[in-house]
Amino acid sequence: MTEARKVLALTGADRLTFLQGLVTNDVDRDEDGLTYAALLTPQGKFIADFFVVRRGADVLIDVAESHAAPLFQRLSMYRLRADVQIAETEIVVSRGTGPAPDGAFSDPRHPALGWRLYGETDVSDDTDWPALYVAHMIPQTGVELTPDTYILEAGFERLNGIDFRKGCYVGQEIAARMKHKTELKKGLALVQVDGTVAPGDAIESGGKPAGTVHRVSGDQALAYLRFDRAEGMSVADATLTLVAKATEAV
Repeated sequence: MTEARKVLALTGADRLTFLQGLVTNDVDRDEDGLTYAALLTPQGKFIADFFVVRRGADVLIDVAESHAAPLFQRLSMYRLRADVQIAETEIVVSRGTGPAPDGAFSDPRHPALGWRLYGETDVSDDTDWPALYVAHMIPQTGVELTPDTYILEAGFERLNGIDFRKGCYVGQEIAARMKHKTELKKGLALVQVDGTVAPGDAIESGGKPAGTVHRVSGDQALAYLRFDRAEGMSVADATLTLVAKATEAV
């Protein structure tokens, strides 16, 4: 079963310039593919992540159903006098990792994530998405991506979700400063688990807080870590070993 998605449609003469000035990626660059992007607060924190695709005169936004209404409201707030209309649609999002159907788009985050299709019926396959998300450190809306998230800590640069050359957007100054002027000391990571852990478990290292477990798949998990405490990690009787940081190419 795939996660519930909603598709918004932007129309009007200013649809592209409007979106371009708000989101983290360059939505005017790829006319024939998907663009992965996010909308941030002015303080650089996460509001929503989504895919943008052009379809004729429309710009479609593929977003988690749980965040569709807040995204709709935030975009409407920014609309002001721009010639942009925003509407919900009944378009169905399908996903898979097998042979791509006609009209499907490659997922821009990682080659292992297959394709996405926008149509009238769900033709998704039975891919084990949670396992893929863990294996390739793909953060998910409402799980690893929360209102406290800075997207660079979640690996957005590796996932092709941010463009540092496109110019201004909401939260751009904070993202640029984190990229060019600081070393990330915390962030999402893949850990190997010896024992049993569950989402939400607190991780310790040397008796000090080291992070939190998020999604778990088999003997691996995604965790938000303090990198300076990423050795000797444990959760109760389980031990955790850092495999890779989401900020690094793997």
